[in-house]
Amino acid sequence: MLHYKEIKSERMIREMAFHSTQQLLQNVPLFKDLTDTEMEPVIELAKSRVYRSGTHVFMQGDPLTNVYFISQGRVKIYKTDFHGREQIVNVLQPGDMFPHQGFFRKDECPAHAEILDEATLIYIPIPSFEQFLINHPEISVKMFKVLGDKIVDLQNRLEEQILHNTYEQIIMLLLRLGKLYGIEEKNDWIKLQTHFTNRELANMIGSSRETVSRTLTQLKKKKLVYTDTDGYFKIHPDALEEELF
Repeated sequence: MLHYKEIKSERMIREMAFHSTQQLLQNVPLFKDLTDTEMEPVIELAKSRVYRSGTHVFMQGDPLTNVYFISQGRVKIYKTDFHGREQIVNVLQPGDMFPHQGFFRKDECPAHAEILDEATLIYIPIPSFEQFLINHPEISVKMFKVLGDKIVDLQNRLEEQILHNTYEQIIMLLLRLGKLYGIEEKNDWIKLQTHFTNRELANMIGSSRETVSRTLTQLKKKKLVYTDTDGYFKIHPDALEEELF
């Protein structure tokens, strides 16, 4: 039989793990409004893991088994074609979930998920998460809103590629990144808090690194964009929007 102190110690470890997972999950917008009681079934299902930079959570075509929530770090979602060319779908931040497809049906991972910065991810097996959504319709509504926002974003990006030239697409990309990853500074300038290389920017819109480099040079000459000493982009959204018209 376990000694009383051993039982107490194990209970304390479980409680610490419970509260740690709860704190991580409540940083995720999907769960932040839940009460402690409502959080209990989620925490029972959830596990966390630390991933090193450069590793993959899953590869395109792998069986889709878990839904992931980012507690810390950044995750790049990208696809590759038959020639190995990379198309960046998104760069996800703390609070984001992925993947966004495959719920309530058997599916494969729609893209690669690569860790950009050392990350702490919380993951829940999809069958368990689906059952949780069935039992908690208020969370289902929140998730549908998240998925709806993703659909609108993809529609807007498709429209940009169809209706606008590359110069305009790059400006629109910078504006979108400013909304997602920017902080406001003096005189209406926005600093992107995430590093993006010219290659990564090109891969986001299906262009070439050389085209992005030329366009950024033009925008810098017009004093619409510049790079600070730490390599972060700074943009002037109002001036960039005027450049589109």
